[in-house]
Amino acid sequence: MALFSKTYNTLEELFWDQIKDLYDAEHRIADALPKMAEAASSAHLRAAFETHLGETKQQIERLESVFRMCDRQPERETCPAAKGLIAEGSEIISAHGDSDVRDAGLIAAAQRVEHYEIAGYGTARSLAQRLGLTRVAEILQTTLDEEGATDKKLTTLATSEVNVAAAHH
Repeated sequence: MALFSKTYNTLEELFWDQIKDLYDAEHRIADALPKMAEAASSAHLRAAFETHLGETKQQIERLESVFRMCDRQPERETCPAAKGLIAEGSEIISAHGDSDVRDAGLIAAAQRVEHYEIAGYGTARSLAQRLGLTRVAEILQTTLDEEGATDKKLTTLATSEVNVAAAHH
């Protein structure tokens, strides 16, 4: 999001910019997750990425419902942050070396994305609440809860399996 080249005169303008940014980010993440799953050597990590791909598709549908509820067409605003985070993940995917260590790197890259999404959805939910868009805020909270749960699952997978295996090399 190019915050410094825009003009925001209303909270509603800022809110919709945030939603368009998240919509773009989710599409980019949906494209990246199959590549991350394919690169994972841990079956549990692969399954986590595949599960999150299904959730991401639902999150895209939720954002589309937010647009429709407010009589808007779904619209993407290029999300440079998601592009950069996914590029970092691509570096891990193409890296050579020990597969367990690469899996640890895939988790690190995925958690960076999750943290970005947690921040984005938390902000958008708060703006929706302030704008009186109660149902929209509830929808955004559902996704925020999923993103937090995914982050916790990745942490558990890292600490109980992947990082343990990677440390033995």
